[in-house]
Amino acid sequence: MDVRLAKRAQEISPFYVMELLRRAKQLEAQGKDIIHMEIGEPDFTTPPAIMEAGIRQLKTGEVKYTPAAGLPELREKIAEFYRQRYAATVDKKRIFVTPGASGAFLLALGVTLNPEEELLMADPCYPCNSNFIRLFDGKARTVPVDATSRYQLTAAQIKQHWTKNTKGVLIASPSNPTGTLITAEQLKQAVHTVNALGGCFYSDEIYHGLVYDDKATTALAFSDNVFVINSFSKYFGMTGWRVGWLIVPEAFIDATEKLAQNIFIATATHSQYAALAAFDPHTLADLEHRRTEFERRRDFLYDALLRLGFEIPIKPDGAFYIYANCSKFTDDSFQFALDLLEAEGVAVTPGKDFGINEANHYIRFAYTTSIDRMIVAMQRLDRFINKG
Repeated sequence: MDVRLAKRAQEISPFYVMELLRRAKQLEAQGKDIIHMEIGEPDFTTPPAIMEAGIRQLKTGEVKYTPAAGLPELREKIAEFYRQRYAATVDKKRIFVTPGASGAFLLALGVTLNPEEELLMADPCYPCNSNFIRLFDGKARTVPVDATSRYQLTAAQIKQHWTKNTKGVLIASPSNPTGTLITAEQLKQAVHTVNALGGCFYSDEIYHGLVYDDKATTALAFSDNVFVINSFSKYFGMTGWRVGWLIVPEAFIDATEKLAQNIFIATATHSQYAALAAFDPHTLADLEHRRTEFERRRDFLYDALLRLGFEIPIKPDGAFYIYANCSKFTDDSFQFALDLLEAEGVAVTPGKDFGINEANHYIRFAYTTSIDRMIVAMQRLDRFINKG
């Protein structure tokens, strides 16, 4: 290890699934058919109206910096979206357009987190969030969760694990990898508990929109003193455009804008103009059709995995993942994933990418491919687990 490398860089954990993805690409180059159920990226293209809006802007030649906080008209569109979808009033001054949800996390943590301060998070959880915290010399303190709380942190757990070093709590709903929603009452109690303790509440809502049974509730329903992270990547199908948003408490507006000016200057201009079309009625109708298709895929994969013998205590409420217990077949889900890829050409994500809480017993399946392809994947998986 180069001694000049920063300690934080040494401590940033890798994506274990990237090893699987590299091998999958090698196998594909050799002519092997690979079914990708490992990466959390919708297989649908960006809706046409969004692409056309981005192209129109590029053709003007006026691809210059926008204000650091984002296009005023896009911030107003986002505020209107909250009024219509959640009946929540948000001043557009509190809304910052960012380079994806990752940019939103960097701003939220950059204006709040001091070295050595801790954030409480559920385990399992999305691994990048811990690494964002480490980047600011903070500490991610993960709390094991299970099906009894829908894999979400409860107010009681927050109180139990809160210490003098705790800065706040991060809750993702729907969550990655479990796809479960926090209930409205559970979210309300968590927000009020954190506010009462004088901490910061960070609500990761990037999979809002991709919800299939109950409605998702925004943390803004219970307090303006929260940080809300969202994105155009998942529901709106704009992964490669790299555009998201952050909503901050009013007291943090100036600090957040100053940080955005210094870190990003601005989010990509053509992406912001493209995102304006995301809220058009025709686009939203298209997105709802896609949401319905994801629901069909969830139902198919959920039933298929149960028939094969995987344990799934809670049917996912949203996102496009199923986090399945594979302990009936292995005590090492990472090796299981490697072997499945080599033997049958099915790529999945091992549990160790999402924490340490029974990680070796879990695999995440992403239903970001068609049902026809998943039918073949399940046939291959059946053959793999029943070989010999």
